[in-house]
Amino acid sequence: MKPNTQQLSDLTIQVRRDILRMVHAVNSGHPGGSLGCTEFLVTLYQNIMDRKEGFDMNGIGEDLFFLSNGHISPVFYSVLARSGYFPVSELATFRLLNSRLQGHPTTHEGLPGVRIASGSLGQGLSVALGAAQAKKLNGDNHLIYSLHGDGELQEGQNWEAIMYASAKKVDNIISTIDLNGKQIDGTTDEVLPMGSIRAKFEAFGWDVLDIEKGNDIDAILAGLNDAKSRTGKGKPVCILLHTEMGNGVDFMMHTHAWHGKAPNNDQLAGALGQNISTLADY
Repeated sequence: MKPNTQQLSDLTIQVRRDILRMVHAVNSGHPGGSLGCTEFLVTLYQNIMDRKEGFDMNGIGEDLFFLSNGHISPVFYSVLARSGYFPVSELATFRLLNSRLQGHPTTHEGLPGVRIASGSLGQGLSVALGAAQAKKLNGDNHLIYSLHGDGELQEGQNWEAIMYASAKKVDNIISTIDLNGKQIDGTTDEVLPMGSIRAKFEAFGWDVLDIEKGNDIDAILAGLNDAKSRTGKGKPVCILLHTEMGNGVDFMMHTHAWHGKAPNNDQLAGALGQNISTLADY
């Protein structure tokens, strides 16, 4: 049984609490983008992806996800743990020495659910496309999902991959762009304006759709199901996910200031007070 909207909402609140507590505990990490993508990743893992029990790197016979903007590891780790990949209690080791939960995901620690190292930005789509083509070669009809930051698109390797995907008709991939308009040094328009991202992807031969309410679970469900219906038709699929950085915590929203800053004790208490526990804290 797939969880309903209320259950997804409850889990979203708990994941927000995980993110805030993880980053606060070590006074380090990236809460802003993590909070902005919480609804999306919860919905993807809990409702949309066809996943097998357990974890193996080959991922045969199941959908796969690749996180490209690896600095939002807090939300990724929380969703993985609460989707059964590893014990929720391990979230308490985030960014500690010898932990499997490093600041940016890596593979040599053998953390279940993590398929690529994603500290350097701009590389995730290239890897995801390789996995998508491997699926085709293996006669595996499952899908590849990837997530990218909008500021990350300022990296040139993305555009080589975007060009390659349409040229080779890689139509079993759904790549989502977290379109929050912010990055560590300011807005994306202040740092390096990119114009219309939709127009760029379409010019490169992608099928593009928008999820205008990127922090609304029902809108995400509808958008992801729409994206799935567009696969297998000769074009790669791109979702433009319009989110709010720091969503769910009022003082972290509408600013880039919390891209990479941890809350202090009072700020943590205030943020948790806006997200009352729905499940059990780790």
